[in-house]
Amino acid sequence: MIQQFETGTTNAHQLLWTGFHGLNPTEVELPFKPGGIILFARNLDPDPAAGPRGCRTLIDGLQARFGVDLPLAVALDQEGGPVSRLRPWTGPTPALRQLWIQGGSRACSAWGTLWGEGLRMLGFNVDFAPVLDLWDGHPGAGIGDRAASGVPREAAAAAGAFLNSLEATGVRGCLKHFPGLGGTTLDSHQGLPALADVGQVERNAEAFIPLANADRLVMVAHLRTPASGALPASLHRGSVQDNPWGLRGRFLPDDLEMGGCAEWSWDDRVRLALEAGHQWLLVCQTPAGWQACAEAVERVPASLCTQALESSRAMRRHLPPAPPFDPQAWQDWLTRLQFTAGRS
Repeated sequence: MIQQFETGTTNAHQLLWTGFHGLNPTEVELPFKPGGIILFARNLDPDPAAGPRGCRTLIDGLQARFGVDLPLAVALDQEGGPVSRLRPWTGPTPALRQLWIQGGSRACSAWGTLWGEGLRMLGFNVDFAPVLDLWDGHPGAGIGDRAASGVPREAAAAAGAFLNSLEATGVRGCLKHFPGLGGTTLDSHQGLPALADVGQVERNAEAFIPLANADRLVMVAHLRTPASGALPASLHRGSVQDNPWGLRGRFLPDDLEMGGCAEWSWDDRVRLALEAGHQWLLVCQTPAGWQACAEAVERVPASLCTQALESSRAMRRHLPPAPPFDPQAWQDWLTRLQFTAGRS
């Protein structure tokens, strides 16, 4: 049973970028009004005929419910390759590393445009992509070919080409996972990876520097570094707002339900994330998780939420409305995408 509770005077629940369960708006039970939502495969009908229109109906319904005052931020992880929520509709698509190796910046740019056009039709305004972690070939860290290259300059070139084309369609991208998971051997979904080599941390961060700016979403990893001490970088102000590279962005932590931050209480996760300088709180997987996060936000001092709320609301004001869903335009896009995928 999901507990219902009133939003505090700070509207602090609008800091949450939350997952949910359900395929249509009437099935969605959230006991608070979030500022953002993220869809997963569980929210998408895999039927390629009915699924896309159903997705748009779901998003339109949630916009009508939660986005009356300000547009709701609506995201998913659509990178291509192994992380492709749209795969049941599109079929297999290339990962960023494949694009970079086979076609360089031009291929990365073409796929940024393709994904952006498709996502806009479905009603999304944010894509949690591209990956800027350095490729290291390690099979257990959860990155693999999602990363374009082990060379910072090349990783930035590939991700930048993808990102600039994606954002030209009206869909915001997100740089992840700052300061970089290259060289780690543990998937942060399962536990807290660590990097003891300061040089590796510096190399990882180098890829992010050319692409970050104060208006760009930057997802921060659950990763222990020499600078973060006992904390993951995601909960450490010196690795977020006060990072040593002077990197600026609209920071958000990776999913706060992940194993990489599980040893901290929800009160500590939320407080430390806000103290670190995050503008959003990402919580994705379970009703227990997003309710616990929402309740923890209620308990922090309102002053701790003020700046993050102002920043997150400012971003939402500039999210463009989605065009009407056009089934023929979707089919035309799908044909172009599958033709391009076949040539990759």
